[in-house]
Amino acid sequence: MSDAENPSDDFEPIQVFDDTPDLRPGADACYKCSVCDTNCPVAEVDDDFPGPKFQGPEQWRLKRKEDVSVDDSVMSCSNCMRCDSACPSDVPLSQMHNTARAEYVEEEMSMTDPTYWRNRILANYRTSAWVASKVPRLANAAMNFGPARWLMEKTLGVTSEREFPAFATETFREWWERQGGATGSRERAREARERRGEDADAEKRVAYFHGCYANYNTPEVAKSLVRVFEHFGYELVVPEQRCSGTPMFANGMLADAERHAEVNVSSMSDLIEQGYDAIASCTSCSMALRQEYPELFDIDGVEDVAENTWESLEYLRVHEDLSGALAAGSVDDETLAELAYHAPCHARNQGLDGQALELFEDLDGVNAEDVGDSCSGISGTYGWKAEKYDTSMKIGAEMFEHMQDVDGQTGMTECPTCAMQMEHGTGYEIRHPLEVVDEALTRD
Repeated sequence: MSDAENPSDDFEPIQVFDDTPDLRPGADACYKCSVCDTNCPVAEVDDDFPGPKFQGPEQWRLKRKEDVSVDDSVMSCSNCMRCDSACPSDVPLSQMHNTARAEYVEEEMSMTDPTYWRNRILANYRTSAWVASKVPRLANAAMNFGPARWLMEKTLGVTSEREFPAFATETFREWWERQGGATGSRERAREARERRGEDADAEKRVAYFHGCYANYNTPEVAKSLVRVFEHFGYELVVPEQRCSGTPMFANGMLADAERHAEVNVSSMSDLIEQGYDAIASCTSCSMALRQEYPELFDIDGVEDVAENTWESLEYLRVHEDLSGALAAGSVDDETLAELAYHAPCHARNQGLDGQALELFEDLDGVNAEDVGDSCSGISGTYGWKAEKYDTSMKIGAEMFEHMQDVDGQTGMTECPTCAMQMEHGTGYEIRHPLEVVDEALTRD
């Protein structure tokens, strides 16, 4: 038998995308069932989009030919990652999409193209948010000034159809420092453990990855997390951190994402070694730390961070009797009486899509109804692009319709950009499940 018929153990798979993990085993696992395509929200409304199967394993195979470039349709993938959970063969579709997007941006996009700079600005939201947080009132007025929005659409392609989210007059981290930071949390948590009849010296410690949006735009979500975890006797620290990288993955800016990931992994891994667990209030952030970092980056400590990162309510469900505490609680806020709940795609990918409904099932004063399994359509920065706006709204149409069928005019979701889309499509006020838990357990 020849060597070709009996490959040696030294055979090395072909590397298609430079400096990335080997993707050949995943490509070979695809048997073209097309389940990923039928679960893709973009393919459902856009007949020109070839779907995740093409963007993943088929494009991987095509790229083995030196004269084939990454197809530009990869930029129409919204990075919802539904294909990952739909695939029966565990093909790493989103990993393939992320690496292909990165190569397309690196080799096919011109730095003189306004679209490149639009995508870079959207992907690096943390930078613009940091600047805006220094003059939040001025930034809020300027960003939603009609002519300014029109100009951004004409020059950069940022849709003028959406209102920019307001920047908080006080960031979460500023509030956190006013509360005494980690020292203040340690004291409050100890008091809570004593009040609950627990060992006052028990080591209940978590490191909070708040992400960009909870820091600059919705600090009320982060504050609720702090109050809820301290209620159960947990000491919190808020380590140095950068963006999770989610918007950078979606825009092919992997080098940017890796720089941010290095800071995040360094901070979190050091704390994990000291006995802390990592928690996140945004399901896209927890997904990045849990799945995308170890798939895409070779950083010391990345596996430890992935293995010890939790979505915040998931953590309390596992480590505390959160359901029991809520069943004994109540909510008087009438705006929370009827909630239209949307499970973000990145929550579904982590198996967390039903937890909010289960948690509030026995909570007096709250009725939460699922508005279906459709994608919201905004997918982070995707729905902010002028050329993707109509597609985004078509994807979200089913969710909007179901929301309007629910009594009341308050929505609920764990994802900040899904919240933007829900508010944009219905005009409803949108709340995070942590705010509901906070209202039930810690408010006088």
